Amino acid sequence: MTDMKIKTVVAVTQPEYEKGKVEFDGAEEEGIICVPAPRDEKGLAATIRSQKARHVICGVERYKGELYEALQRGGVIARFGVGFDSIDLEKAKEHGLLCTNTPGVLDESVAEHTIAFMLSASRDLTIHDKSTRSGLWLPKTGIELGGKRLAVIGAGSVGSRVARIAAFGFGMTVIGCEIKEVDWEEKRRQYGFQKLVKDFGEAVEDADFVGLHIPSNTSTRHFINHERLNMMTKRSWLINTSRGEIVDESALFDALNEHRIAGAALDVFESEPYTAVDPAKDIRTLPNVIMTPHVASNTVQANQRMAERTIMNIILAERGEFDQMDLVN
Repeated sequence: MTDMKIKTVVAVTQPEYEKGKVEFDGAEEEGIICVPAPRDEKGLAATIRSQKARHVICGVERYKGELYEALQRGGVIARFGVGFDSIDLEKAKEHGLLCTNTPGVLDESVAEHTIAFMLSASRDLTIHDKSTRSGLWLPKTGIELGGKRLAVIGAGSVGSRVARIAAFGFGMTVIGCEIKEVDWEEKRRQYGFQKLVKDFGEAVEDADFVGLHIPSNTSTRHFINHERLNMMTKRSWLINTSRGEIVDESALFDALNEHRIAGAALDVFESEPYTAVDPAKDIRTLPNVIMTPHVASNTVQANQRMAERTIMNIILAERGEFDQMDLVN
């Protein structure tokens, strides 16, 4: 792909290095030397300095200051993933750093995890597993997904893939909620949306499942609050595989505890690893919650594609082909 003769050192945070080790080790053929580094900011910055790393590949850890000071101007902060809310884009700009993400490469994995949540909720799989392991035999009656109503909040790439599996695979009725202008006919034909609306309340009206597929930013922080939770039905399951900050976890606890909604399946949280925002409202104590540790995109295939994409963004930066990069700043 490139004729680079000078080796370029890239610091890769340890969890991400392990996920894409084959691809990162193989990047040496392209002149890219990937070295594992601690994920915490102080340790990462120290590795950048000691290894004279020009670029960094990182996960979801929040970086507030030292990282930006450690990298040279023109360096790349390549997110191993799509969301970039953990990166301070203003600080990156101040220090002349390029920030990239990996759009599109993990959509299928996240969509499948969303569907897995719906299947688990509809058949009480976590409850059945726990009770059966404990020696009890307590079969509960489940429901089929066919004919059930799914509200997809955010009809972008991931949300559309969820809709396609739900509509064409299970025969669900899928309503999309999207504030951007989209090709409605394409969404209906290719992904199975029955209709597309802009109003959240209209989308979740009579919904059995509500899937969140919107980005985290200042306008979407605590998008799911007391008011919007009250728009959902008592049989609704809230599913979040996007970003934890878009859900007010205190409001969600109240809605679940008071059985104003049926349950919640969550892969992302306001604080990760999960800690309760309010110790008195720890969602782990509730029986109608399914939790996974931010693993929706963590598949062998998605990790391979993310590793390849981060490396390519760095190679493009080294070539000066900035218009071909997945720049977010």
